[in-house]
Amino acid sequence: MIRIISGTHGGRRLKAPKNLPVRPTTDRAKEALFNILAHRVYWPETEVLDLFAGTGNIGLECASRGCPSVTSVDAHKGCVAFIGQTAEALGLPVYPVRSDVFQYLERCGRSFDLIFADPPYGMEKVKLEELLHLIGQKDLLEQEGILVLEHDKGTDLSDLPGFTEHRAYGGSVFSFFEKS
Repeated sequence: MIRIISGTHGGRRLKAPKNLPVRPTTDRAKEALFNILAHRVYWPETEVLDLFAGTGNIGLECASRGCPSVTSVDAHKGCVAFIGQTAEALGLPVYPVRSDVFQYLERCGRSFDLIFADPPYGMEKVKLEELLHLIGQKDLLEQEGILVLEHDKGTDLSDLPGFTEHRAYGGSVFSFFEKS
């Protein structure tokens, strides 16, 4: 069950199909993340890129809070379909893209104010470094933009370029990066 916490659809619960290969960000962690972002982001002017989007939990939350555009990228057909159907039903500007995230980043031709990435837990650190490098190399993060990478608590990303801080919630960690 997904819950939109705040905004035009605050409190709404969404039921994702059980057969999706996802691990949605918990309500507690998501609420903490958005409390942090509330002091750094002006939602009505924030263009968002949601990578490894899964159920679209984060992107739908951003759109409910007033983001003019959220691009949600996931390789799984069912995830992309669920995000698209949900966004349409709620009238939210969330645009799902079915693609491998790394391939999408290679061909992406625009930058974003907020990039959120929630790759599968257990992804090797070298692949996470590749993800961050590709975002930097392609100049996909706006000058004052924020990149948030969700990962398991066993992975330390504090030595990577642009790292500013991390926050842990249960087994999840949000590492924050700025353009370096």
